[in-house]
Amino acid sequence: MDRNADYRDHYRQNHIPRGYSGPGHLLFILGFTLGGIVLAVLSLDAVRPLEWLTLPIAFIYANLVEYLGHRWVMHRPVSGLRLVFHRHTRQHHRFFTDEHMAMDDAGDCRAVLFPPLLMVFFFGLFALPVGLMLAMLFSANVAWLFLIAGLAYYLNYELLHLAYHLPEESRWFKLPGLLRLRRLHHEHHRPSVMTHKNFNITYPLFDWLFGTRA
Repeated sequence: MDRNADYRDHYRQNHIPRGYSGPGHLLFILGFTLGGIVLAVLSLDAVRPLEWLTLPIAFIYANLVEYLGHRWVMHRPVSGLRLVFHRHTRQHHRFFTDEHMAMDDAGDCRAVLFPPLLMVFFFGLFALPVGLMLAMLFSANVAWLFLIAGLAYYLNYELLHLAYHLPEESRWFKLPGLLRLRRLHHEHHRPSVMTHKNFNITYPLFDWLFGTRA
């Protein structure tokens, strides 16, 4: 516990910018995702029944991206993406251990939420190319529905991950299923487990399919 406290002090002194605001960080994510969703909804035009299938398919795609990105990029150094590995494995998993999972104050959001630059990077890498391809192969509606699902999933990811690092007595854990999901993530933070099990941070669909659920 002392080593964890020492690292938390180090992280706050060296990796949290002066004037950083946890609520402000969260508001940026809310503005980015909800603004994009509103834009996409307003851009839909006479959606055909078959096009609505984009939403569940996009959900499954997003869940797979979450799983693969967490397992192979966040926990293994990949050329060109080492910053993601460093921030997640070297920082996040040292700041939050299985013995100390909760944030101490709102400033600790910096160790949980994706920085805006990484958020835009992941959106550009996993969502934009697929959306453009869908618009060319199918229709603009399919592309906009994919964008809606992707942004909603990303927002869901950030909110759930943030909730897992709230104190366990938080009133939010009265929501059905949230405490159980937190326990799965808590298990992932065990040093002996983190590179092998529980890579889905939201819903453990692909952990179940690939046999990596602890």
